[in-house]
Amino acid sequence: MKLTKTNHYKTSACINGVKGSFIVDTGASNTCIDKNLIEKFNLTPENSETKAAGAGAIDMETQLAKNNNIVLSKWKSKNNNIIIFDLSHVNQALTNHNSKPVHGIIGADLLKKGKAIIDYKKNNIYLK
Repeated sequence: MKLTKTNHYKTSACINGVKGSFIVDTGASNTCIDKNLIEKFNLTPENSETKAAGAGAIDMETQLAKNNNIVLSKWKSKNNNIIIFDLSHVNQALTNHNSKPVHGIIGADLLKKGKAIIDYKKNNIYLK
């Protein structure tokens, strides 16, 4: 993981074989990707009645993509759900603080599935 100027941790991950940059967010209940990147990450969206909230935004429309493959370093996971919604508010906050935008968020769902251990001293994340 890499600490950003905004004190967020970023990591690289491959979603459906496509590499991207993601914030690691233990407070985010679900792993998410920006709605403008559906084709890039080979997602198949379905309508969802769930509304998203976070980082100052509420009641955002979402879609759900099922059965996605995720690779973080050497850790691999199949059949993952990913929430798709507008992350422009997140990326605007990052760029306002001279940090690069991200493709999405690695949330608690994936961290729990991988039995994650986050080592803040060494800036590492370990998954089983």
